[in-house]
This record gives sequence, structure tokens and C-alpha cells, in this order.
Amino acid sequence: MRELFLVDETEEDGWQERALCAQTDPEAFFPEKGGSTREAKKVCLTCEVQTDCLEYALGNDERFGIWGGLSERERRKLKKRAV
Repeated sequence: MRELFLVDETEEDGWQERALCAQTDPEAFFPEKGGSTREAKKVCLTCEVQTDCLEYALGNDERFGIWGGLSERERRKLKKRAV
């Protein structure tokens, strides 16, 4: 007999509910071109799910905003170094 395992997607993405950015102005994490990312990155530094957030962004090719404390450009550089 085959066993069936149900995957609870809410558990996998549960980190998003614990993210400090969920309690902050979202516009800080998606600044206009040339806008400051300082405040968003400051929030990320103290966030308990920073690593989960960055892994999500890298795994889902997020191209906009601050994720895991890194900008799009910083994530691109990180990906290039990993190759």
C-alpha cells in the first residue's frame, strides 16, 4: 500500500507571517528607482526570518524589492558568485 503525505504549504511559507516587514510600510521594501533602501535593510538586520526570506527570493527569482536584506543588484551578484 502506498503512503500519501500531504504537504502543508502554510508551514513552508509561515516565515512570511513572522517577518518584520509584514508589520512595516511595504513601500520601504520596494523603493522607486534611485530611492533609499537603508530603512528596509535596517529592518531586515533584526528579522528572525532574514535567511528564509533571502532563500525564497533567490529560489523564486524575485527581481524587485529588498528581500533578506539584499537589493536586486546584490542578489544578482550573490547568484553569480554561487555559480
